[in-house]
Amino acid sequence: MPELELTLTCPVYDSFRVRQAAGMFDVPIQQKAVQRIRVQRPELSWAWRVGLIVGPSGSGKSQLARHLFGPAVCQQPVWPQDRAVIDCFGDRPIHEITGLLTSVGFGSPPSWIKPYHVLSTGERFRCDLARALAEANAQTLDTAPPLVVFDEFTSVVDRNVARIASAAIRRAIDKGLIRCRFVAVTCHYDVTDWLQPDWLLDLADGAFQRGCLQRPPIELAIFRCARSAWRAFAPHHYLSGRLNPMAQCYLAVWNETAVAFCAVLPIPGRKQHWRISRLVVLPDFQGVGIGAAVLEATAELYRSWGRRLSITASHPAILGHLRRSRHWRITAVRKTGSKPVQRGLPKYRGSFGRAVVSAEFLG
Repeated sequence: MPELELTLTCPVYDSFRVRQAAGMFDVPIQQKAVQRIRVQRPELSWAWRVGLIVGPSGSGKSQLARHLFGPAVCQQPVWPQDRAVIDCFGDRPIHEITGLLTSVGFGSPPSWIKPYHVLSTGERFRCDLARALAEANAQTLDTAPPLVVFDEFTSVVDRNVARIASAAIRRAIDKGLIRCRFVAVTCHYDVTDWLQPDWLLDLADGAFQRGCLQRPPIELAIFRCARSAWRAFAPHHYLSGRLNPMAQCYLAVWNETAVAFCAVLPIPGRKQHWRISRLVVLPDFQGVGIGAAVLEATAELYRSWGRRLSITASHPAILGHLRRSRHWRITAVRKTGSKPVQRGLPKYRGSFGRAVVSAEFLG
């Protein structure tokens, strides 16, 4: 395979401390500092979706990415401090914006309405990713998918968040929720299996590889839990933070970390018929199907007990799963929601004023 060689230079400014440091560590002083990068030349004329440039810090990844992809390398977007993040995507329709945020694993409506600077580091990273993808799509004038090159990919987030975010973007691209070719540039090798790149260029040895890797499984343990576990999840739910005292609660754990919460209630006046009343995945773990997996597992459990189970939801990720899954039957679509009802039991909150879809689990 032919090689690509780049020579990178930068000026060295002479000073007393520069000469001190050079003398202490035997660093030769030159008019310009020189770094040479030699890698196998990547052949990218085939139909790929996700690429990865990885290597140690200071190995020249960013310069190589700019040489290969030029203006496709994303710049840090500017986020106004006096506007919600959902208002920073131009004149796109709301369903497109929420779909894009959800597809990169940022599916938390309470955080959508906050300004960027108050979000967590993981949430800001996903917002930057969503903006980069949105702007690339807006610049596309032909039928070819746009190219997005994201430097310092996952460098500022916790490594669990990095893995989940990598899996989320690969999943979204494969499902067509994001229409682009995506290249991650990073010094973190731990995202490789989760991003499942179609090609990889490693600056540690200059090797170029083709072939999609197998993503490690996400193995969840689901436990019956006390209502007190809801406190960590309540701020991230798009409805009221209150939890009905009759709720049966379940907690999903991955790598010894609680990542999702589900609560189930009996439906007033309907014998052996229950409903999902709360289903929340923490923001750092969204976008890889954890919510759908917890929903399916809970539904199977109640079905094994001879009970019917339904859900009424408006979150785009859950609606997408219900429509695609053969295990659920859509029973109602209400564009203006429904009013709360009372059938001899304490009244529960309805969905009046917001569009919802109801579905029943078939198994």
